[in-house]
Amino acid sequence: MSTITYVKGLPTPSSEMNSLGFTQFEMFLTDFSSIFRQATIRAVEIIKKSKNFDKIKGKVNTELQKEFGLNKRQVNGVIALASSKVDSADECRKNHIKQLEGKLKSALTWIKNAEKKLKDSQKFYALENWQKSKTGCKVPLCCDLKLRRSNWHALKFQIHHKKRYIYVLEKKVAHLKTAPIQVKVSSSEIYIVGSSDESFGNQVCQYDGSKLSFRVPYCLEAKYGKYVETVIGGFDRNINRLPDNGAKTWHFFRKNNRFCCACQFTPKPVEKVSRPIQYGAIGIDINPNSIGWAYVDYQGNLRDCGTIPLFSLLGRNFNTQQLVNACLEIASLATKYACPVVCEELDFSKKKEQLREKGRKYARMLSSFAYSKLYQLLESILSNRGISLYKKNAAYTSIIGLTKYSRMYGSGSDIAAALVIARRGMNLSERLPASVSAYLGVNPRKHVWSGWSKLNKLTLTAAIVLSRHDYFSIPNWGMVVKDTTEQVAVKRKRRVVSKQSVALPF
Repeated sequence: MSTITYVKGLPTPSSEMNSLGFTQFEMFLTDFSSIFRQATIRAVEIIKKSKNFDKIKGKVNTELQKEFGLNKRQVNGVIALASSKVDSADECRKNHIKQLEGKLKSALTWIKNAEKKLKDSQKFYALENWQKSKTGCKVPLCCDLKLRRSNWHALKFQIHHKKRYIYVLEKKVAHLKTAPIQVKVSSSEIYIVGSSDESFGNQVCQYDGSKLSFRVPYCLEAKYGKYVETVIGGFDRNINRLPDNGAKTWHFFRKNNRFCCACQFTPKPVEKVSRPIQYGAIGIDINPNSIGWAYVDYQGNLRDCGTIPLFSLLGRNFNTQQLVNACLEIASLATKYACPVVCEELDFSKKKEQLREKGRKYARMLSSFAYSKLYQLLESILSNRGISLYKKNAAYTSIIGLTKYSRMYGSGSDIAAALVIARRGMNLSERLPASVSAYLGVNPRKHVWSGWSKLNKLTLTAAIVLSRHDYFSIPNWGMVVKDTTEQVAVKRKRRVVSKQSVALPF
């Protein structure tokens, strides 16, 4: 089962304040954090040098106890924190290299397409009767009156700077693959690992619901005694899931010149509100500007739907607040219908790698969309209320919703996609109409998504589909597919005939 972390600022009761304006517990944390940092740095150096740290973990624990005057449980926290920081730095390095390689690939593709456009344009204007051409030129030769340069010159200028950008990316990737990993260790951080077989879930730091008792390390016993105690009160929550028993891991850190305490634990189970998914589900389609939701009954039919608006380009706090409100609204809907929530599992990393080659408006919209934050809040809020959350593959949900359900229910694309996601969570199939699959030549032995893939490619080239509003005006997709496939076949036949034709002698 997943863990939950409760965080609160460390209280400063007036009865515990000294002449300097700090509590005894804060003074102890300040002194202990410097020793803990030195021990963590030492553990990080050992982990980075060792090839297999698990074999020497016990030996390192003993060495750190003797070197810094700590007990075994406190050193366990040092090693756990150091290991997590090294693993995090290694994972961040891999993700950074992957992102740079994606940007490099996108830039190379852009240069290839730009040079091809420029070459095709030069060939076009080299023809004798280019003025009578029906197709036109991909990059027409025109001049900007303000800058006094042609668009060919501007395109060559962009290609030149893109090559410089690619050179910098290649150097960065080469450096990151060989450079040693840098690990940052905070100066005010203490981490104490708990265990379920110990009293109050932790031997060093014990919390009875109001008072916290901390076992002082050997190196500081002469100054603070054997134990340091403070009253921190409870972790006030609308739904408190902090159990009386079980392991509790404590994390003390300084934020905004104030110590905070965080307790990580396995939560108490809550009463299940949502019924099994076979009885119905709520599907949600998340977009940067809105969240479409659709409630589907046990037969897979749409019963209720709606849209939750989202505003972009907000500040961090306002954006987080609107995401919380949206998640609470989804939770209230799931409680009303007593059903689980089904969402799509998306990854925007590849799209964000191509932001430099996209427009500014698209890049600003996608960068401001806190997708991972929304899912983190949604999972936490639904878990606290006993509502199940399912994540499904989002492949072809938009095209299925637009072609099958938009006209049927008179809904928008987000609600239609949410309907498809809910049905997919209930393991209901989305088959192509027989007329469409026949004209597309879909192999019945292949997965049903292969047919939707062909239809999706066909809609990109169909003349009747220019925008999403055009999907409402198509009553029969079989005729559209038939006409499009016939036009493509005629064009291919003309190309073959033109290539095989031979000039007759005069």
